[in-house]
Formats: sequence, C-alpha cells, structure tokens
Amino acid sequence: MACYISGMSEGNSGESKPRAGRTADGRRQLRGALAVAALDLFAAKGYESTTVEDIVAAVGVGRRTFFRHFRSKEEVVFPDHEERLAGVVRELDDAGDSEPPMTVVCRTAETVLDMYLADPEVSLKRFELTRQVPSLRDREIVSIDGYQRVFARYLRRRFSERADAKLRAAVTAATVVATHNHVLRRWLKSGGGFDARAALREALHGVTADDTRVSAAESTADTDEVVVGVVRTSTSVHAVRDRIEGVLREMGGNDSD
Repeated sequence: MACYISGMSEGNSGESKPRAGRTADGRRQLRGALAVAALDLFAAKGYESTTVEDIVAAVGVGRRTFFRHFRSKEEVVFPDHEERLAGVVRELDDAGDSEPPMTVVCRTAETVLDMYLADPEVSLKRFELTRQVPSLRDREIVSIDGYQRVFARYLRRRFSERADAKLRAAVTAATVVATHNHVLRRWLKSGGGFDARAALREALHGVTADDTRVSAAESTADTDEVVVGVVRTSTSVHAVRDRIEGVLREMGGNDSD
C-alpha cells in the first residue's frame, strides 16, 4: 500500500528530518491519514489481523507518532470524536439565551451531521467496519451518548424554570439525537446518495413542531431519575418519539396509583 504522507517517516539515520504533524494543520492531516490507512487495512486484512505496525508502515511514520495521536487502534476509527464534541459544547455555550432552545439544539444537530458529511470517505468506511466489529459498535454508541448528554445539559439550563426541566431535557435530547442518527444511518446505507442536510432539517421540524406538548403525567415524574437509551433502529423517528412518550405516560399512571 502506498504511503499517504511522504518525507515524514521516523528513520534511524543521523539526518535531522521534519517531525510529522509539527503544526496544527499538519497534525490534523496526519490524524486523517492514519485513520484512512487504518480503515483501508481493516477492510483488506480484517480488524483483528491489522496491527499498529501495519498502519504506520502504510503512512510512513513510526509507532511513537501513532501513539502521540491515538491510545489504540480502536481509537483511530474515531479520530476526531473529542474535538467534535468540544466543538458542539462551544457552539451551545456561544448561542446565548436569545434564541429558542430548540432552534439552537436543532442547528447544532445539523453541525454534528456536517462533521460526518465533511469526510464521507472516512464516515462510510467506518460505517461498514462498525457493522462487522461489535467492540467498535459499542464505542460508537458511547460517542452518540456523549452528544446526547451535551444536548441534555444545555436544555436543562434553558428549561430550568420548569418543574419538569430534567425530564423534558432528557426526552428532547434523546429525540433530537435519535432523529439525527436515523437520517445519518439512511445516508450511510445509501452510500452518501441523498441530501442528508435537507432530510435532517425536515425530520427535526416534524419531531419538534409540537415541542410545547408535555403531559401532566410526565411533569409529575421530575423527582425520579430517568435514563433514556438511544440505540440504532430502522423504526421511524416519529415512532421512537411516540414510544418514549407512551412509556412516560405509563410511568405517570403508575406513580398515581
């Protein structure tokens, strides 16, 4: 396999060579090159059979360079997760309180989608890989949970004057993330063959148009700890939302017994 970056290897000769990823832009390029090389190798050789040595050899750098950027070969599959999550936090923090909270959250969900669409090669290869390797699928679920927690934290603050702020924030964040994931998964399964941005905007409008609807039974549950799990599903986002609300109504009915 051809090298992705030339002139950046860590040789053993006495000559002084420029270190790979010396600048911020160089580090991003190197991380991307390592990720693409790893995904190509995982597809060709299998995830378990591919070693870190294989990955660095394909890129033309040494093991030390790899471990400056990633803790393991599993992490190389999700090269920018922490940076992306931090960007989402900044976007929510910078939004202020002048806009409706759902406007801010839905716009930020579009930002998350744009992060996947910006590098379709990596996104599509990672999708195929996570379908085959359970440990990577679990890691992906954890990364999704990170976005949901960030959205819920923002919404709890914006809904702070409501008695049911914690519950409302959790359900709303889960619905937005489930909607985003549904659209993203459709785009991935299509091979990037449709306008995912437009589809997400339309879907979010559909699931948030009735944003003010919260049942009295739900509001009585604010003293209980509620955990909302998000899993991959082919079920429509409207059905997911209705199911969540149905469970919450049942919880409210049981509490009144």
